[in-house]
Amino acid sequence: MAEEQMWIAGEWCAAENGETSDVLNPATGAVMATVPKATVGDVNRCVEASREALNNADWKAMDPAQRGRILNKMAAVTYAKAKELAVIESSNNGKTFREALSEIRYGAWTLEYFAGLADKIEGSTIPVPGPRLNYTLRQPLGVTAHIVPWNFPLQLALRSIAPALAAGCTVIAKPASWTPLSLIAWSKAIDEAETGLPSGVLQVLTGSGALAGDALAGHAGVDGVVLTGGVPTGKTVMAKASEQLTPVTLELGGKGANIVFPDANLRYAAKAICFGIFMNAGQMCWAGSRLLVHEDVHDDLVEAVCAEVAKWPVGPGMEEGVRMGSLVHERHRAEVLEKLETGLAEGGQLVLGGKALDRDGAFMEATVVTGVDRSHLLFQDELFGPVLAVTTFSSDEEALELANDTPFGLLNGVWTNDLSRAHKMARDLECGMVSINEYPITFPQTAFTGWKHSGIGVEQSQDALRFYTKVKNVNVKL
Repeated sequence: MAEEQMWIAGEWCAAENGETSDVLNPATGAVMATVPKATVGDVNRCVEASREALNNADWKAMDPAQRGRILNKMAAVTYAKAKELAVIESSNNGKTFREALSEIRYGAWTLEYFAGLADKIEGSTIPVPGPRLNYTLRQPLGVTAHIVPWNFPLQLALRSIAPALAAGCTVIAKPASWTPLSLIAWSKAIDEAETGLPSGVLQVLTGSGALAGDALAGHAGVDGVVLTGGVPTGKTVMAKASEQLTPVTLELGGKGANIVFPDANLRYAAKAICFGIFMNAGQMCWAGSRLLVHEDVHDDLVEAVCAEVAKWPVGPGMEEGVRMGSLVHERHRAEVLEKLETGLAEGGQLVLGGKALDRDGAFMEATVVTGVDRSHLLFQDELFGPVLAVTTFSSDEEALELANDTPFGLLNGVWTNDLSRAHKMARDLECGMVSINEYPITFPQTAFTGWKHSGIGVEQSQDALRFYTKVKNVNVKL
């Protein structure tokens, strides 16, 4: 069992009071490691070190192109260590090794993408009256706190770390208390490599969200907070950040729908629908947890989905051939099953799964429920587990109305060969992202953004850099 440490001010250290917490393998329930439980004093020390690194000439005055070279070196380290990191990720989170490896390589790709943007953060000149020169500068936001979720522990950490560093900010990353190990291992690899990253620019703080996360979110020395998590956590973090008027980027929940029309390729759609809800055991904000299907093809599509699910063996993520791993924690599985039971009491027919697996670990069956009404819990609430709720529609208008009838607005999928219908649906869906004839899909260069209760701000793409920079206007009388 490893005794891991935090990375503060360029040093690996224990918590101020020496307290630790256990980290489990959810597939076995065994303790994998211990990590420090950061105190408020540790948070303060971390913020002070981050502020010092921000103002140090080694970082503040660095040529932006050099920051890009550093990020490229960090990407190279990530690619080189991807398999080792994927083993840690799979063991600590419960996901399959194949999923973990893909996600970590995606994180490396994200570092490469923002490396290329580091020297392309530009201001503008503005025509104004009289003999004047007026221009803008885009300068680093400052010290940024990154509160990382447990469902994609390393990928989503890198998703926000990359643009923050590219913009010249400093980073304090706090992984989720259930899944801190891959971020710690990655940080060790970065620390040991010759990347040129100055001391204190990147730090890793472990501990509880209620203590360390809140302390970071409400800290006067933090200039920006980035959170990926649930809506209640987002509201808490936003409230804490508001005490200092600290800007936030919040990527929160989702209740995505795959909307399948009669002219869709049902066999291909069934594969993508399963991928969109059973990958990572459904523990994804962008999961396609609702299936809205035209009544004419309902039976055929449900049959195809169930046939595809039968090809998804469930088991420990490191076992060969497993397609769906365990949930992240037995406590989380209990919450998913409780919501499922409550939802089924409101109506719907359980046609597949619905139970915990009778074995060690936080395993659950892939679940499909048909006949779900728009008022039901399974239609409206984010279960964050492998549960697909199926609802029928009879017209394009009804499909759109059903898709939008949720407090969330992250990603929706549209399945049709009618070009006009596809673009109309994409225009009118109340969500930040729409995917047509594939699901789910994203790239480092495309905006990952939610509407309504799904969040505030943009991750990925050039738009993400706007959060990590401040605009300054300069006026010169000639």
